[in-house]
Amino acid sequence: MSDLFFRSELIGPVRVLRLLSPDGTNRLTLACVSAFTDILRENARSPEPLVVTGNDNYFSAGADLREIRRLDGVAARDFSRRGQQLMDAIESFPAPVYAVVSGYCLGGGLDLALACHHRIATPSALFGHRGASLGLVTGWGGTQRLPRLIGKAAALSMFMCAGRVDAEKALQFGLIDGIAEDPVADAVLRIETGYAGRKR
Repeated sequence: MSDLFFRSELIGPVRVLRLLSPDGTNRLTLACVSAFTDILRENARSPEPLVVTGNDNYFSAGADLREIRRLDGVAARDFSRRGQQLMDAIESFPAPVYAVVSGYCLGGGLDLALACHHRIATPSALFGHRGASLGLVTGWGGTQRLPRLIGKAAALSMFMCAGRVDAEKALQFGLIDGIAEDPVADAVLRIETGYAGRKR
C-alpha cells in the first residue's frame, strides 16, 4: 500500500521518502496519512534519519478537499485525529527528520513540514495555509507549531490572510533553515555533519 504514496531510497545513512500521487500534488488523503504513520512506527524501531520530500512542483497540496467534503462529523473527527497522530509521530521520531520543499507546500502539507525537525527549500518554494479562504482551520497541529516557530504575528498573518510566503521570506521568518538548489543533498550533508543551523 505504501508504494502508492511514497518512493523510498537510501542516500548514504539517510532514508528519503518521496511523496507520490497520480496528479502530482501529493495530497494527504486518509489512506496516505495512515500509510505514512505506519512507515514511521515501523522505522522508529531501528531509526534512520529521514528526508521527506515531494516533486519539483509540489511538496504537498495538503488534505484532499473532495475527501473532506464527504465526511460526516464522526469521520471528520477521526480524520483530524489521524492527522494529529501522524504529525506527532514525525515530531517525536527518534532520528532527525527534514522536510525538503520544492514548489507548493500548502495546508496540511505545511502542517507536515512544520512537524519535521528541520526544513530546507528551493528558491521556488511557496508556503501557505489557505484554510481561511475556505472557511477551514487546520486540525493537524499547525496552529500550535507555526506560532512557536515564527512568532504569533507572522503566524496569524499566514493563517488569517491565507497568503503565500516565498522561500526568502520563509527564511527571514525562521520557517525554514536554509535555501538550496539541491535541497535533498543539502539535507543529507547536514545530517551527515550534524549541522542544523540556518544558511542561505
